Amino acid sequence: MKLHLLIPTALVAFVTSGCGPKDTPAAASAAPGPQTIEITAGDTMKYSITAISAKPGEDLKVILTNEGTQPAEVMGHNWVLLKAGSDVAAFDAAAITAKDTGYIPASLKDEVIAQIGLLGPRKSGEADFKAPTTPGEYPYLCTFPAHYQVGMHGVLTVK
Repeated sequence: MKLHLLIPTALVAFVTSGCGPKDTPAAASAAPGPQTIEITAGDTMKYSITAISAKPGEDLKVILTNEGTQPAEVMGHNWVLLKAGSDVAAFDAAAITAKDTGYIPASLKDEVIAQIGLLGPRKSGEADFKAPTTPGEYPYLCTFPAHYQVGMHGVLTVK
């Protein structure tokens, strides 16, 4: 008999627990985070994403994952975002001789807006930055030797 009395009492308590005024304030909505762009690259020397759009000054997070299987010394990948108007081919040509600095030529480092360092197989890296405030097209590329030439590049369009 007690069991029958406990079940309705518990049920009534459960059903009515949400009734009545609340003394707790409503939860504040979370601030929006950065636009996250996830790019993959592998042994085919191609980025999965070659076009990114952003608003001027927008917070961005680029995550690069090397899904390849070959060692970094043979098939490493990076992601380098350059200023609008940069000579991408010249930057890439200079990068070939910059192995000691992760294929980022010291003489052209001031052209780099953001970068993700060289990644080996099954590794990820990220770059958190604000999109440039000036609308335009900002090229990005992999500076590992020969990767740019076979098509491992793209454009961030700020508008």
